[in-house]
Parts: sequence; structure tokens; C-alpha cells
Amino acid sequence: MFGPLEFILAGVLVGFCVGITGVGGGSLMTPILISLFRIEPHIAIGTDLLYAAISKFCGSMVHAKKLNIVWPIVIWLAIGSIPASFATSWVLEHYLSQSTHYKAVLTTVLGFMLTLTGVSIIFRSRIEKFFMKFRKANSQVETVDINSKNKRLYIVIMGIVLGIFVTLSSVGAGAFGIMALIIMFPNLPMIRIIGSDVVHAVLLTSVAGLSHMSAGNVDFTLLMWLLIGSIPAIIIGTLISSKMPEKLIRKILGVTLFALGINFMVHPVKAKPVEKPTIVEQHQTTNTTKN
Repeated sequence: MFGPLEFILAGVLVGFCVGITGVGGGSLMTPILISLFRIEPHIAIGTDLLYAAISKFCGSMVHAKKLNIVWPIVIWLAIGSIPASFATSWVLEHYLSQSTHYKAVLTTVLGFMLTLTGVSIIFRSRIEKFFMKFRKANSQVETVDINSKNKRLYIVIMGIVLGIFVTLSSVGAGAFGIMALIIMFPNLPMIRIIGSDVVHAVLLTSVAGLSHMSAGNVDFTLLMWLLIGSIPAIIIGTLISSKMPEKLIRKILGVTLFALGINFMVHPVKAKPVEKPTIVEQHQTTNTTKN
């Protein structure tokens, strides 16, 4: 059995990595809870969603104070993601939770998202160089044009995709939100893309986490120990990030997440089969029925 110390240390590890690399906590915390601590997938995902909402909230306040948030983008993303999150939670609770494939579906989706996250981390520099070409060509323009119906539709669709996958896996609110915004708004300064994505991630993970909580998928004791370990570690990691080999750590994290993702997809967590009664139990049941 694992105790508070192990959970605090897990929080320290994840918080430290987040502080140094900026990699989302969900990408690290959920696979640790499932693989290392053997926590049920639905409990790990639900708990991690609230963990992400709380840990990202402080960052969102900083971005709001520095005016790094493009609110129209956040609103249109939320219009797609929040209803999608509610709908996904409803399907999970009323249909999939009663299925023997419940855990397999969750861990397979988690594996898929972890694999994509790992690839995006490993090849981040190449991806950034590719999109920098578009930024350099239009570097003088920093306006955000979302007045066209097509642009709003694309943002809402991206929100729907994020709402579904984040609710199912707790992964993707940060990394994939940023990549989508870079594609749709190549002229927008990176700091404003990050600020908008962080605020939307807080909204989405809060809604998804509360939905999981209503279904009984949140362990509040576990959540408390994780936050106790991670919040100070995030601060420390951020302060010393300039002195750490960020690129090396990112590559290690990327390869690790990619490998975990493949493992979850190939070997998803399955529901434990119902054990057949032994011969003695069957005999006792027969006697009880006769009496």
C-alpha cells in the first residue's frame, strides 16, 4: 500500500518537471497514478483533472494580470469544449461505466493522447521552426480576426475535440490547445497564445473534473497530497529552469510519454473478470437453498 509520502513525492516530481519544461501535469500525473500506484483509471483521470484545474489557476491569474489573454478565443473555445465535456461525462456515467470495456476505453484514449503528446514534445523545435516561417512573413500583424464565421467554426470544433479527449483522458488541454491556436492564429504573439490556452484549460479541466466528481471519480485525499507536493515544486522548478538542461529533460519526457502511450494502447487496463465460485461455495449455496 502507498501512503501520503509516496503521493507527495509524485507531486514533487510532476511539479518540478512542469516548472522546468512547461509540460502539462496531466500528461505526467495520470500515467504515474495508473502505472505506478495502480489507481483505477477513472479515479486517476477524475482526480488529475481537478489537480490540473487548481495548479493551472495561479498561472492563469498571472497571464490575466499581464493582459496576455485573448478573451474572444477563450470564449469560442469554451462554447465548444464545455458542452462537449458535459456530453462526454454523461455518456461515461450512464453507458460506459456499466460496460466491461470501461477501463479499456479510458486507457486506450489516454495512450493515444500520451503518444501524440510525446511526439509533439520530441519534435517541438521542428514544429516551432515550421510555424515561424508564417510568423516571419507576417510579423507586422498582431491582430486577432475571429469575425468570420469560418474562423469561429474552426475554434468551436477545436473546442469540441479538446472537450471530448480531455474529459476522457485528462491530457491535451495544454499541448494540443496551443498547437491548434498556433495553426489558426500564426500572427498572434506566443505569450498571448499560451495565456489564452491556460485560461481555457482551467475552465475545461474544472468542468470535466467536477463532472467526474459528481460521478464519484475523485479521490480528495489523494488530490490533497499531490497538491502539497507539486505546488512548491512548480515554483522551485520555474525559478531554476534557466540553470537546468531543459532540452535534454524534454526529450526524456517525450520518449517516456510516447512509450507509456504505446503501452496503454497495446495493453489497456481491463476490468477484472468475475471470479467463478469454488466447488465448496457452490455446495454451500445448494444446501442453503434446500434448507
